[in-house]
Amino acid sequence: MRFTNKEFLKYLFSGGINTLATYVLYLLLLNIWSYNLAYSISYISGIFISYALNSLFVFKEKISFRTFIKYPIVYVVQYLISLILLNVLIEYMGLSNKIVPIITIVITIPITFLLTKLIIKGK
Repeated sequence: MRFTNKEFLKYLFSGGINTLATYVLYLLLLNIWSYNLAYSISYISGIFISYALNSLFVFKEKISFRTFIKYPIVYVVQYLISLILLNVLIEYMGLSNKIVPIITIVITIPITFLLTKLIIKGK
C-alpha cells in the first residue's frame, strides 16, 4: 500500500484538523472544569470528530452505527502500540522521553490509517 495516495494525505490533513479542534475544545473546557475532565471530554470528542472526518472526507463513506461502534478499536490499538514503543525506545534504546512520543506518532500514523480504512471501508 502506498502512503502517498490521496486518502493518506487527506487522513493526515483531517488528523491535523481533529488535533486542532480537540485542543481548542480542551482549552475552552479548562475555563470551567479540571484538566482531567477537560482532557477526557476533548479526547472523546476527538473520536467523534475523527470518525466523521475520516468517514465523510477521507474515505467518502456513509456514517453507520456499525462502523462507529468499531471505530474506538483504532484508538485502543494505537495506545497499546505507543505504550510498547515508549517503553522500548526509552528503557532499552535510551532515547529521550521528550522525543519518543513524536517518534511513536510517526510510527503509528500508517498503522492507524490502515485500521481506520479497514473499519470504515470494511476492506
